[in-house]
Amino acid sequence: MIHVVFKLFELLAELIQLYTYVVLVSCLFSFLLAFGILDQRNPIVWKIGNFLYRMTEPVLRPIRSVLPNFGNMDFSPLVLILLIQYLGMPILGLIENMIITTLR
Repeated sequence: MIHVVFKLFELLAELIQLYTYVVLVSCLFSFLLAFGILDQRNPIVWKIGNFLYRMTEPVLRPIRSVLPNFGNMDFSPLVLILLIQYLGMPILGLIENMIITTLR
C-alpha cells in the first residue's frame, strides 16, 4: 500500500513539474508573439497560443488580481512558479510523509 501512495505522489510531483514547464513555454510564446517573431494569424500558432492560454489563464488570473499594476510587465507567471516551487512541492512532500507514516 505504501508503494502505491509513493507512486501516486511521484506522479503528482511530475504533473506539477510539467505544469511549470507549460507556464514557462507560455511566457516564451507570449514574448515571441509580442516581438512579432510568431504570426498569430497562422492557424497552428493560434492553436498553440489558445491551448497555452487555456492552460495557464485560470491559475494566473487570480494572481494578477492581487499583484499591483507594473505597466506592461506581467509578473504573475514568476509568482506562480515561485509558489509552486516553494509552497506546492514542500506541502506535497509533507502530505506524502504524513500519509505514509499513518499507513505504517
